[in-house]
Amino acid sequence: MPPADIRIETRRLLLRLPQTGDFERYAELFADGEASRHIGGQLARGAAWRRFLQMPGAWMLQGFAMFSVVEKETGLWIGQAGPWRPDGWPGNEIGYAFHPQAWGKGYAVEAVAATIDWAFANLGWEDIIHCISPANVASKKVAQRLGSRLLREGCVLPPPADGHQVEVWGQSRRQWLENRERLPW
Repeated sequence: MPPADIRIETRRLLLRLPQTGDFERYAELFADGEASRHIGGQLARGAAWRRFLQMPGAWMLQGFAMFSVVEKETGLWIGQAGPWRPDGWPGNEIGYAFHPQAWGKGYAVEAVAATIDWAFANLGWEDIIHCISPANVASKKVAQRLGSRLLREGCVLPPPADGHQVEVWGQSRRQWLENRERLPW
């Protein structure tokens, strides 16, 4: 299936490849100091545009990257979630970042679960990780709800993360199949 045709639907969300129209809300996410502090920090609009282009580029070259997450009810871009593996990355990541208007609604768990299913079904991965800033309590709670556990601390990420130190959370395919049974859907 050509990447442009890949779509995942959950009860409340549509996950699809990034589109130019997603950028305004993406730029809002990275302009917000609180929302962006654990995902590389605030970015000026031009820097946000360059970062935004990483995902479509990864889709075209690697055949996978984070999906844009769209709220079905409103059609709003609310975040991104999915597989991510730049050169030198510490593992097969399922990453996620959400616009502050989406916080507290369970969207992250719903979207990330769908992308874990997709990655295991389509990429042949045997395990997944989440690289989480040590101070990002909310992201750790998402990882825990999905059944991931802390694998290691003090991991230093390569570019494009510019040496950011993270905790690595994760689980195997087998663990995911067991953990997935506990999710509410």
